[in-house]
Amino acid sequence: MSHLDDWQLDALCRGNHAYLFFPPSTFERKDERERREMKAKAICGVCPVRQPCSEHAIQIREPFGIWGGLTEVERRTVPLVS
Repeated sequence: MSHLDDWQLDALCRGNHAYLFFPPSTFERKDERERREMKAKAICGVCPVRQPCSEHAIQIREPFGIWGGLTEVERRTVPLVS
């Protein structure tokens, strides 16, 4: 991990509840997905590195998961800043 990614060490999504931030490998009903995403976003809401996390995901066009409180779909609506 480069020093530019050091913010990841302070991310609250690390650890036992990391599964909330990415869809399961099996089928997930819409209501299950919405509950999982709501829980993940609540964690992002109090995370000390939310801003660099979302900026990173937008910049690299991360196609999966919740990063900085934004889903894949939500990140696609944010314009890239050069």
